[in-house]
Order: sequence, then structure tokens, then C-alpha cells
Amino acid sequence: MREVLTKSMARNIFYGGSLFFIVIFLGLSWNSHKYIVNTSTDAKGLTASVVAGKRVWEANGCIDCHTILGEGAYYAPELGNVMKRWDVQNDPEAAYETLKGWMEAQPSGTEGRRQMPQFNLTDKQIRDLANFLLWTGTINTQGWPPNNAG
Repeated sequence: MREVLTKSMARNIFYGGSLFFIVIFLGLSWNSHKYIVNTSTDAKGLTASVVAGKRVWEANGCIDCHTILGEGAYYAPELGNVMKRWDVQNDPEAAYETLKGWMEAQPSGTEGRRQMPQFNLTDKQIRDLANFLLWTGTINTQGWPPNNAG
């Protein structure tokens, strides 16, 4: 074996190593994508109402205060599992009624508590938002959030 590393040897090691790690990166990316699409996301439950609920979520800036599946601000509670916490995950009508009651009662005026603004959402917007939150409750989050309170 030579004791001197020539310029062409160094170039071959660099390109060979780079190619090796690019192939590894692409393989892991493909595996992650396959896992997300096939295992963790409920694509069949993604209805037009769920998509409209996501638009309500975005248009009203809910993520500015709340988190959903760990993403967002930590000012207000996690909402990815809110329907499970309210025990209405399997009853869309009860989920709608519970969310509607909560949204219409805001701001609550409770002393010493953070106040959620009144967004004056229509019944359709509340139903779509409830369907979106129900859908997020079906996602396999691998144990997130770590406790029921979010």
C-alpha cells in the first residue's frame, strides 16, 4: 500500500463517499415517506370538510396560540388530541356540539385565565374545524403528546 495519498486517490474517495451517502440519504427519505403515507396518516379520512377545517385553522391563526401535534405556539393547549380529551372522538355530532359550545362561550372572562378571542365562526366553519380536529385525532403520533393534557 502506498503511504502517499495522491490527488486522484483523494478525489476518488471524496466522490465515492459522497455518492455512497447520497444513496443512503435517498433510501432513508424514501423509507420515511413510505412510513408517513402508509402508516401514520389517515388519508382515507381526509374529506373536503377536513380540508376546509384546516383552512379555518389557518385563516384564523389558531397555530399562533395552540399547538397541533406538537407544532405551533405553546401559549394555549395542544389540540391534536382535544376530541379524545373531550371524549367525543367517535361521535362527530357530539364533537361539533362541544366545539360550538366552547367557541361561542369565548372569551370566557374567567379571572386569571388566558382569554381566547371570539372568532364569530359560522356553523359550517365550526363543523369543518371539528372534523379537522377529529381527523387529527386519528393520526398515529407514536405517543405524542406524552400526556393527555397535551
